[in-house]
Amino acid sequence: MKKTIATLIAGLFATAAFAQAPAPAATTPAAAKVEAKQEKQAAKAEVKETKAAAKADVKEAKQTAKADVKEAKVDAKAEVKEAKADAKETKKEAKAEVKEAKADAKHAKAEKKAELKATTVAAATPAPTK
Repeated sequence: MKKTIATLIAGLFATAAFAQAPAPAATTPAAAKVEAKQEKQAAKAEVKETKAAAKADVKEAKQTAKADVKEAKVDAKAEVKEAKADAKETKKEAKAEVKEAKADAKHAKAEKKAELKATTVAAATPAPTK
């Protein structure tokens, strides 16, 4: 009996507490539509922002790439110019060396010819006898 009375009293307190709690707000179909519409608009706005950010990133990447290409072209032109100047200098040096070698060869040939002539003249003239 004590258990039954305790259960009835507990039930009474539980119903009293439940009755005092505010009822959950029932969403009407119109309110649900408005809420869904707002969520959809928020999602669209977010997509728009994301697209704008992506476009800005792409534009910036293109500009950076263009600048890099221009810089590479300038560097390449400078290297080509430097290489041409080096080639020209090397060609001049090679010509000078060839000219010097030809002059040395001509001089050596002249010396050999003079030496041969001197030897031939010395052999052709008899030595004076005493």
